[in-house]
Amino acid sequence: MANLIVHGGAPLTGRIVPSANKNAVLPILCATLLTSHPVRLLGIPEITDVRKIIEIFRMLGSEVSVDYATGVLEVHHAKTQFDPQRHHLPEEMRSSVMLVPPLLARFGTARIENDVQGCTLGVREIDPHVEVMERFGCTVERSREHLLIQTAGGLRANHHWLDYASVTTTENFVLCAALAHGTSTLMNAASEPHVQEFCSFMALLGAQIEGRGTSRLTVHGVATLGRPEGVEFTFAEDFHEAVTFMALGAITGGCVTVKNSAPEQFPLLDRTFAKFGVQVVHENGWSHTVVDGPLKVREPFTRNILQKVEAAPWPYVPVDLLPIFVALGVRAEGSVMFWNKVYEGAMGWTSELSKFGGHAFQSDPHRIITFGGKPLQPAEVESPYIIRVAIALLMLAASIPGRSVIHNATPVRRAHPHFAENIRALGAQIEWVEGD
Repeated sequence: MANLIVHGGAPLTGRIVPSANKNAVLPILCATLLTSHPVRLLGIPEITDVRKIIEIFRMLGSEVSVDYATGVLEVHHAKTQFDPQRHHLPEEMRSSVMLVPPLLARFGTARIENDVQGCTLGVREIDPHVEVMERFGCTVERSREHLLIQTAGGLRANHHWLDYASVTTTENFVLCAALAHGTSTLMNAASEPHVQEFCSFMALLGAQIEGRGTSRLTVHGVATLGRPEGVEFTFAEDFHEAVTFMALGAITGGCVTVKNSAPEQFPLLDRTFAKFGVQVVHENGWSHTVVDGPLKVREPFTRNILQKVEAAPWPYVPVDLLPIFVALGVRAEGSVMFWNKVYEGAMGWTSELSKFGGHAFQSDPHRIITFGGKPLQPAEVESPYIIRVAIALLMLAASIPGRSVIHNATPVRRAHPHFAENIRALGAQIEWVEGD
């Protein structure tokens, strides 16, 4: 694990072009396995999970060329082979589960380790994925070490209704349905921007998808995907990263302007910023924040209730961004209740806030209350293995004069390429130090 050393207190100012959204990049990379024709991806980020998937492709015999300096990746799966006895998908990467449908479609078999996982957000069950695969006609056998998934005669279309709007399960359903025999429908589908971006890529390959951006998806199975001459796809900017950099500007008393080609995704996020006294301005494809004086929580019109930020599947405030707003809540004068309606293990890190002098009370596994505006001091804190919790702790450290240390900050590298370099370009004093 690596640590981040932060010398805070300087206002961060400048322009940033956000990288691609990890949660769009990874399913799209997995989806390239559905075609034996060439695929060219523009804007590929240099992050840990991308490297791991590329390693898997090469292990399977695929041709891969990547230039992180230009963000160009070219992949060709014409000679790809899969042997479940020899080829194992990495356990430490949650997105491994999205390699299963393409392997089933091409080879009729796939294997995934029992303990596949990502960030430590709580119990992240694999049952919804197993259920999707079974509904497409697969058999799932469990051993002590792994799950072996197999299908005879190809994937068969079906109609399914999810228990909850899971992003990865929605993507896995589409990956299965694209080459299945017949028409499939999914109710309670996730509709996040990265899911829509993934569906746009699938449509570019030739998948027939109706209902993109809604909670009902209809997929008409086709015989093949891709084109002999290949396809090219350019990733959009990550709205998570756009929010993160704008929040860094606001919490440090500066102003960070980010490239943002999809401001139509921001109305609720803009109103959430406003709850902390931060105005978001969108102009000419760029977005920035405006703060008039110290951060201050806006009082609700209804008396005797707390200001609140509720995070849940899109179109709610995304749960991945909740820690970013928690950091603003600790800094802003006033009290805010934060409610994570998805993960029960994502709020336990708030005890680290007290090391900075922040005051936060965890009322239950899903909710905390911040009592902001307290005097803060630099500190050494421990980050759990959650990407934007590490960044939220960094945000506070950057806003406090003096030297702070964010221990175990490695998860940042899973989502944000060249994060320290980007922050330094904005005026921060920050460096990576390898831990023990």
